[in-house]
Amino acid sequence: MQTIRVAGIQINGQLGQVEQNLNEVEGWARKATEQGVELALFPELVIHGHWMAEECWSAAEPVPGGPSIRRLEKIAREFKLVLSVGMSEKENDLVFNCQVLVGPEGYMGKSRKIHMSEDEGLMYVGGNVMPVYDIGKCKVGTIICYDAMYPEVGRILTLRGAEVFLMPSAGRSGPWDEKTEKSVARKAKDQLSYYRFRAIENSVFAVITNQAGVAGTVDFYRPEYRRQPNHAGGTLIFSPDGSLLAESSTEGIARDMAVADLTSESLAKARANTNFTLRKRRPHLYQDLLRPVTQD
Repeated sequence: MQTIRVAGIQINGQLGQVEQNLNEVEGWARKATEQGVELALFPELVIHGHWMAEECWSAAEPVPGGPSIRRLEKIAREFKLVLSVGMSEKENDLVFNCQVLVGPEGYMGKSRKIHMSEDEGLMYVGGNVMPVYDIGKCKVGTIICYDAMYPEVGRILTLRGAEVFLMPSAGRSGPWDEKTEKSVARKAKDQLSYYRFRAIENSVFAVITNQAGVAGTVDFYRPEYRRQPNHAGGTLIFSPDGSLLAESSTEGIARDMAVADLTSESLAKARANTNFTLRKRRPHLYQDLLRPVTQD
């Protein structure tokens, strides 16, 4: 690994407003470049929105080859950035919750969300591959939102060489008002901070960012239902020892960016520790992980 400057960028993925959302990605990519950022993480499903409705199927695009990928390639080329951006992918009329990786040289790869939380299974099919991509200065693996609840995902990515976890989210927080906005934002960030353990247990960097704002209304849910796409933001960047390198504001729910340098020295120090977990693993004892759960 070489030292690399990264950003977690929390923005709002308005439902179905693809052009608007791409314009916002471009605007924040410009801001990131001005701060010397080389790798920028945007939230889960930020291009098409967190949409549990038939419009999600209609809006989803091929990856690669779709118009949003072409636009992201143009943005990455213009600003000389590697972008990780969430969108809905369509393949053989099935829709996947997909995080794409695009760089100055074009499309680099994709990761599909594996575990669907609650109602997401109504629209999305789970992926079955956990790829790691070498982007030049480091190797990255993606863990999308609810997948972070499964430590097996992070472990497999680490065993495949990941040095940085990209952890995009579109965690829904239910409605808020002016009185509750700050507390909702702080609660969301507190919940996201639990994922620092994915960094600690694998001695990797973790970049976490969540959608921020009210994305619209899903008609078949009542307006006040907690599964409406209301996202409370939260961006956190952790070192391999779990220390916090950068974070977004908690003054409210708003678009924001956190920037940090991920240093090769920090990674080397964590992995030279005698308690580096990959050195101490005893996988021959873990066979129960492969057996179906049964109840008496």
